[in-house]
Amino acid sequence: MNIEVTRINNSLTADPKGYVQAVNEEYQYQLERITENIISSRNDRPVILLSGPSGSGKTTTAFMIEKLLDEAGCETHTISMDNYFCPLTHEEKELASLGKMDLESPDRIDTDLLNTQIEAIDRGEEIEIPKYNFADSTREHSGLFLKRGKGELVIFEGIHALNPAVITVPDSKLIKLYVSVRTRVTCGDIILHPSKVRLMRRMIRDKNFRKRTLRETMNMFHSVESGENKYIMPYKHRSDYDIDTFMAYELNAYRDSLIDQLRELSDFPELADVTAVLEQLVPLDKKDISRDSLICEFIGQGQFKY
Repeated sequence: MNIEVTRINNSLTADPKGYVQAVNEEYQYQLERITENIISSRNDRPVILLSGPSGSGKTTTAFMIEKLLDEAGCETHTISMDNYFCPLTHEEKELASLGKMDLESPDRIDTDLLNTQIEAIDRGEEIEIPKYNFADSTREHSGLFLKRGKGELVIFEGIHALNPAVITVPDSKLIKLYVSVRTRVTCGDIILHPSKVRLMRRMIRDKNFRKRTLRETMNMFHSVESGENKYIMPYKHRSDYDIDTFMAYELNAYRDSLIDQLRELSDFPELADVTAVLEQLVPLDKKDISRDSLICEFIGQGQFKY
């Protein structure tokens, strides 16, 4: 799907809050149709796997689906697969600090523990959800126990959720979702690839929550993109449902926070199309973005706690 900058600008100029609400409702409707199907098969397929590349909005989408299922009377729990990372040894920490360790690799996941717990959840047995401490790269006891009741669902969200080498539980017990930006933004002769939208999301998130400059985010860009192409994209065809997380107003919301710093990154030619498109967009004020917007995962002020 393509959408033109002119169409976005005209819609936001006419009624910014109304356009934001309409886009949000369209995304909500997309999720509602999927949750209806999930509910219909919940007794046979109680575990939902949700995957997507960095900046896809998978965390917020997982919480949105959980909320919809809960409201439909189907109690649902969401677990981040980050909690199943293997602890790093002292030597591995040193390699990671030097950028010599592949932190995107599925080998980082403790697949034995993960699959054992998924099987236990399917059987209705109690598990203790692990907690990964990113500060010192260790896994801890969380004290958080989960026992799935009859008719309840559990969402496992993570970049490797569709990799059959990571999740070895039979597909017959699973519902598989893949989320990412699929829409292309057009501006004259420029067609902005969805990966550039996800890049802007990471820039905004890194700037707001991780105190990284745009240059620091760009220095990691090719490594992250390589990991996605190697570890995530090859398995997206395994999904039962594909979800396009693009919000038509989102680039307008990012414009003023990014444009000046992007102009200073002329040594990254791959950003020329991003800068050119942002320059043609009318800005969107944060006050016009509701707290239930998916992009609050990146700009803040959202209703979900990450």
